[in-house]
Amino acid sequence: MPARKDPVRVVSHVMAYAAFYLAPLILGFGFLMQWLAGALAGMTLANLAAALFANWIALKIFADLPVTAIGLWGNRASADNFAVGLLGGIGAACVVLSLPLGAGVAHFARIAGEQPTIWAGVFLMVFLLVGSAAEEILFRGFGFQTLLASFGAWASIVPGAVLFGLLHRGNPGATWLGIVNTMGFGAVFGYGCVRSRDLWLPIGLHFGWNFTLPLFGVRVSGLTMTVTGHEMSWTAGTLWSGGAYGPEASVLTSAVVVLLFLYVWKAPVRRQTSPLTDPPAESAICDSSSLPLPS
Repeated sequence: MPARKDPVRVVSHVMAYAAFYLAPLILGFGFLMQWLAGALAGMTLANLAAALFANWIALKIFADLPVTAIGLWGNRASADNFAVGLLGGIGAACVVLSLPLGAGVAHFARIAGEQPTIWAGVFLMVFLLVGSAAEEILFRGFGFQTLLASFGAWASIVPGAVLFGLLHRGNPGATWLGIVNTMGFGAVFGYGCVRSRDLWLPIGLHFGWNFTLPLFGVRVSGLTMTVTGHEMSWTAGTLWSGGAYGPEASVLTSAVVVLLFLYVWKAPVRRQTSPLTDPPAESAICDSSSLPLPS
């Protein structure tokens, strides 16, 4: 078996993984799903399907492992890690949005003509869960874990976070502060994967944050999703509100991203065994390159 640190081999595997993701979208699968389910829901479902396909075929070709090997285990540790992530994501969003409300620089205003329904809330919850899972499976799946196993934590966290942020540049109202904050979230999610060696912790963090924002009536990465019939109206400037991109482009979020990183560092995360990132048993003593960050 080739050495795990062979740069050419690693880069070729990661590039092939990216191609496996893009292939069904380029061939029109994304347009088909948008035609069947609508623009946002269709593209979200297409992203999930393409991400699962890319991981499945990459694992089949390069590692002879099932798709669950990227950290989609259905066990108690996975449930516990998802709960830890969910609590962190919800808590971070509540801190960002409660501060301006408490300071009186933001308030809730009713949206004319909007009538909230329980089905709208259920649809939004499912939509955001699928979207969060799709992004984490793509960004923290086979490619991320291949880099982690071969070159260590920062070699996977940093490029993954930068790419995660840059791919949000096309979102409505995107600003450079918003993109930098999104990169920060990508780093936190990546570190969560490093700590837990599963995807449930970063999925919980991602979903908890994304689902809480619409409950306060603010935009999620520039996207408007009304569920309560109310929105947050700001008297503070865009540096605090984030403007058209939403609070993810605010300095409040910049500070809370740091706090969220500390939360993931200290939270009672259950570290799982990963066939992709853990060294083989016979070389576990002599190969320390893929050890996790201190936690």
